[in-house]
Amino acid sequence: MFDPIRPAVAGRTRLLTPDLRGFGGGPPLGDLAPDLTVFADDVLADLDAAGIDRAVVGGVSMGGYIALNLLRRHPDRVAGLVLADTRSGPDDDAALERRRSAAERADRGDVAAGVDAIAPLVADTASDLLRADLAVIAGAVPAATIAWGQRAMAARPDSTAALAAATVPVLVVVGEKDAVTPPTQARAMAATAPEAELVELPGVGHLSPAEDPGGFADAVLGWLSRRF
Repeated sequence: MFDPIRPAVAGRTRLLTPDLRGFGGGPPLGDLAPDLTVFADDVLADLDAAGIDRAVVGGVSMGGYIALNLLRRHPDRVAGLVLADTRSGPDDDAALERRRSAAERADRGDVAAGVDAIAPLVADTASDLLRADLAVIAGAVPAATIAWGQRAMAARPDSTAALAAATVPVLVVVGEKDAVTPPTQARAMAATAPEAELVELPGVGHLSPAEDPGGFADAVLGWLSRRF
């Protein structure tokens, strides 16, 4: 999903996009209990392997939850945060029920496929080509990984206090038309973090780097130039 922004950031900053286990090129999830700490520890291992002591850590949606996990547990490794189309608080009861139901359906192999899997995530103005490209990415994720991820996200703790105590720069990015983690939640995060900036991308849904790679890259690079 971050591939579209690579040309814009090439030569200006180093962009590492780990393949999380169970999703792409990483190891399988196996019998690991659903816990986003698994993914956060994998990110730490990738940083160690690259010889990086501290990094600006960011992510979209679940990636934001993983970045906040690192902030809670290893603040010394986090030089800054990019929180895109995500939230710091836990799921409410309705969201927990939706995750439980989605995980149980995935256990049975019942997952949305093709552009149907993407439609709730992107803005209604997203092109057919973008929807098709994202559908390919989504379609490559095994049903077992979807079930695991839903349960891991449901189990995540509230990171709001950690965000409020953060002493590093924070960039919050949100799509104007994000129906999953809407701008109201992004504004609340930006108001919580002491050193936060907020960028709202017009006409964009929940997958902002893919939907508006130029706007997303400009937001990140501009913030990096001002804060680092």
